[in-house]
Amino acid sequence: MTTREYGIQAIKDEAEALLDLIPKMDKNFDTAVNLILQCKGKVVVTGVGKSGHIGAKIAATFSSTGTPSFFINPLDVYHGDLGVMTHDDVVIAISNSGQTDELLRFIPMVLHMEIPIIGMSGNPRSLLAKYSTCHLNVGVKKEACPLNLAPTSSTTAALAMGDALAIALMQERDFRPQDFAHFHPGGELGKRLLTTAQDVMRSNDLPVFPPETRLGTAIMLVSEGKLGLGVAEVDGKINGLITDGDIRRAIERWQADFFNHTVSDIMTRTPKTVKPETKITEIQNIMQQYKIHSVLVVSNDNKLLGVVDHYSCMI
Repeated sequence: MTTREYGIQAIKDEAEALLDLIPKMDKNFDTAVNLILQCKGKVVVTGVGKSGHIGAKIAATFSSTGTPSFFINPLDVYHGDLGVMTHDDVVIAISNSGQTDELLRFIPMVLHMEIPIIGMSGNPRSLLAKYSTCHLNVGVKKEACPLNLAPTSSTTAALAMGDALAIALMQERDFRPQDFAHFHPGGELGKRLLTTAQDVMRSNDLPVFPPETRLGTAIMLVSEGKLGLGVAEVDGKINGLITDGDIRRAIERWQADFFNHTVSDIMTRTPKTVKPETKITEIQNIMQQYKIHSVLVVSNDNKLLGVVDHYSCMI
């Protein structure tokens, strides 16, 4: 075979894999669409490795077609990112084998929060399928890779299933051309470049407490704030920051002695802050660089004005 023929065969193999998906689209697909339609929060897409790359694209497609969504790496969840998820969300978990260890360790956390899980794998008998609210079978007979090793047909199948969900949701929501334009540049790009922290920050009912607050009390205040964080203040000025991740690690470290400690024992004393006039695009760069999901908006004299989180930047 010539090099061109190898390429043609790869495309044929992947096209066949896509057509083979059609008989697998059963009532679970309808259930998945209904779960997302009824979702009052965000669609959280997760996966590891190549499945993660596919998941990120699916999340982007959802967000640009009227379904608020974002991608999260399950590895980051163990370092505080669980705080971005709420009971109102829906999770789409992607794994070709359905047995990916890093993903399976994430699933119990989601189940504990009673968040519905849409599993997407090539193995309907996998652990992922077992613990999912509904499971989408994206199994393929073989990869386009001649060694049948590199994820090719399988990732194409998962991507196509994500597109199928997005299109079905667009139809159900009667998503129109003007809606599509609203979510895309250039008008939207200009808006993002001009929007500042002050325009989107949350400034009311912020979880604020003294650094000497006992951690048991702080847990309740952080939970009530629904931001995944709490701000320690002294004389009206920011003294430190704690997150859900800080609290979880403190529990693991101190266990029964946890309740004898205070916020000052675990807080970050130099949290990332921005001024009210900081552009949203700059805030997103800060979040990405430091792998955080919120920044504090402060005045010139370091007084807390508000909080901008990951959701706030989704304009």
